[in-house]
Amino acid sequence: MNNETNRIYNDILARHEQNQKTFAWLIDPDRYQRDTLTRLRDQNLIPHIILVGGSFVSTNTVFVVRDIKSIVADNSHVVLFPGDISQLSPNADALLLLSLVSGRNPEFLIGQHVKAAPHIQRMNIETIPTAYILIDGGTHTSVEYISATSPIPANKPELAVATALAAQQLGMSAIYLEAGSGAINPVSNEIISQVRNATRLPLFVGGGLQNADELDRVFQAGADIAVVGTLIERHPQAITDIMKRLTI
Repeated sequence: MNNETNRIYNDILARHEQNQKTFAWLIDPDRYQRDTLTRLRDQNLIPHIILVGGSFVSTNTVFVVRDIKSIVADNSHVVLFPGDISQLSPNADALLLLSLVSGRNPEFLIGQHVKAAPHIQRMNIETIPTAYILIDGGTHTSVEYISATSPIPANKPELAVATALAAQQLGMSAIYLEAGSGAINPVSNEIISQVRNATRLPLFVGGGLQNADELDRVFQAGADIAVVGTLIERHPQAITDIMKRLTI
C-alpha cells in the first residue's frame, strides 16, 4: 500500500501496533438516525470509526455518507462497508473492500469487486482489502441469505484460523470476523484469540455485541476494533453508555 495515500489504514494499523482498542459504529443506510448522530457529536461521543453499509440496502448511500460527513467532520473516519456495488460513495474517507473468504460464492469473493473496480478507480478512494469471515451466530442472518453462503461453525475455530491465515497470505490488509447482524451468539473468545494469535493483521469483530461488557470481552480476546450496529438502531442510548464506559 502507498503510505501517502492510505491515511485511514495507517491509522488503523498504528492503533493495532500500539494495542489501542477502537470502537466502531456500523450504520445501515436504511436505518440511519441523524438525530442520534447529532446528539453524540454534541456530547463529544463520536466513535473513532463509522462504517456505512449492509447486506441489503435500498437507500442511496451517497446521500447518507454525505450527511454523516457533514455532522462528524474530521472527528471520525467514515468508511464504506458495502454489500454490493450500489453502496459505493466518493464522499467516504475509505472503503473496506470486503471479500467473503469464508464462503464459496464467487460473486462475493471477486465478482462484485470486478464490477466495482472501474468505479472505485474513478472515485480515487482509499481501499482496505479486508477478509470477511462469517461465523455462525446461532441464527440465519441477512448476509447468509444475500450471499448464499454458509458460515463457519462456531465450534470449528481451526477453520476460522486457516481462513484468516489464507487471507493474510493472499496479501489482505485486515480481517473482519462477523457473526451477522442481530446474531444470538457473538463471535467466541476462542475464535477471536486463536485468529489473533495466528495472524498479524488488524482484527475487526462484529455481530451480536449487546453492551460494553461484550466489547470488553472481545477486546480482551484480541479484537482491535469492535463493531456495533443493531443494538444502537434499537436502543440509541446504548452508544452513549458504551462510549462513556470505554472512553475510546
